[in-house]
Order: sequence, then C-alpha cells, then structure tokens
Amino acid sequence: MSTSDTTPAATTSEAHPRFAEALRELGLEVEVRRFPDATRTAVEAATAIGCELSQIVKSLIFEADGVPVLVLMDGSSRVDLELVRGELGAAKVQRARADLVRETTGYAIGGVPPFGHRTKTRVLADRGLLGHAEVWAAAGHPHAVFRIAPADLVDRAGGTLVDVRERTA
Repeated sequence: MSTSDTTPAATTSEAHPRFAEALRELGLEVEVRRFPDATRTAVEAATAIGCELSQIVKSLIFEADGVPVLVLMDGSSRVDLELVRGELGAAKVQRARADLVRETTGYAIGGVPPFGHRTKTRVLADRGLLGHAEVWAAAGHPHAVFRIAPADLVDRAGGTLVDVRERTA
C-alpha cells in the first residue's frame, strides 16, 4: 500500500467522533486511515487498502423478530440468514432498512464500525474472520478504516463466534 494514498492518523482524529470515543473507552489505540475516495463497499475498501477482500470486516445490521442484531462477516462472503435465524432462535431474520441501521448504530451504511454504536446490540461474528492475522473495519465513516487483530475485534465488539457464512455450491 502506498502511504501517499492515505493519510495515516497518529490518533483517532480521522474516525467518527462517536467511534473515537468508543476506542478511548475500550483502551484501544489503532491507526485510523482516511481515504479520499469512499470505502463504502468491501471491494472499495480492499482496493484502497491493498489487502485481500476477505480481510475486510462487514458490520451488517439485521432484524431478528424485529430486534436489531449485528453480524460481522468477512468482505468476500455473504451472510446465510437461515444460519443466523438458527443461531438466534428467531422466527424471522431480514436485512435492516437504512433508517434502522442509522437509528441503531448512529452511523450510515458503508461506515458502520464493529463497535461504538448508539445502542447495544447482540453481535454475531463469523468464525472465518479468525483466518487472518489482521482485518480492516470501518471507523464510523465511509472514508475511514482501521486495522485490528480479528480476535481483538470480536472481543471488543462483544461478539459470539458463529458459523453464519453462506456456503457456495
């Protein structure tokens, strides 16, 4: 990755203020990188960072029987809603609407970080995230990301490790 393409932050000043506060509360010191172009999708983020698509963490909000739940999934995979439903013992699981995502997390889709949300939600983290030494996640803004060890990410997000990745034929 070329450092001229990013503006490394010695502090969390490039992160969304709510996310920067969450980092402080968790005692985490991470480098937040801000890019001139959006990293709203996993593909955009992996391209900007220069990492594998599977090293990008997607923070996805779903509704399980009307209750928001956060699923952390690697950027190259899709969430299997039936597996999520089974993990939660829910009758119905569906992707949350954009307004519910913002209301629950305080962030817009494309910039939702894995923690530091407006409201506490249950967190499921796909076990596949642990296949990397480091992963990258949104820092509360579509142009900002941070790097973290996946086990630390799951721990700080209060996540439960599960297998909810859609299997390809």
